[in-house]
Amino acid sequence: PWGQMSFWGATVITNLLSAIPYIGQSIVTWLWGGFAVDNATLNRFFMFHFLLPFILAFMSALHLLFLHQTGSNNPLGLKSTSSMIPFHPYYTTKDLVGALLLIFILMLLALAYPSLFLDPEN
Repeated sequence: PWGQMSFWGATVITNLLSAIPYIGQSIVTWLWGGFAVDNATLNRFFMFHFLLPFILAFMSALHLLFLHQTGSNNPLGLKSTSSMIPFHPYYTTKDLVGALLLIFILMLLALAYPSLFLDPEN
């Protein structure tokens, strides 16, 4: 993880922020934790990449909680249940069947054709 690709990726992407007038260079220096990409910079970026999925999962769960409590957008305030179907078991079953189908296809590719995506041998 500490290779040239990480170093130059962090350098190029953070230097894009230096194009922001007046505050760009300050933002880059703050992100780097110094005046150049260093060990601290890569540690920060790896920590960010580790924590981002957990933050997104928490925000999605919070969004679903609030949506469940208040309901969807209904500007007229009408309580119409004639066109509604329950989420469980209909959509739960649909999602489960789709996920199982994808897992089956992945297992078929992995077990029946293990060298499908490998480099050809001489």
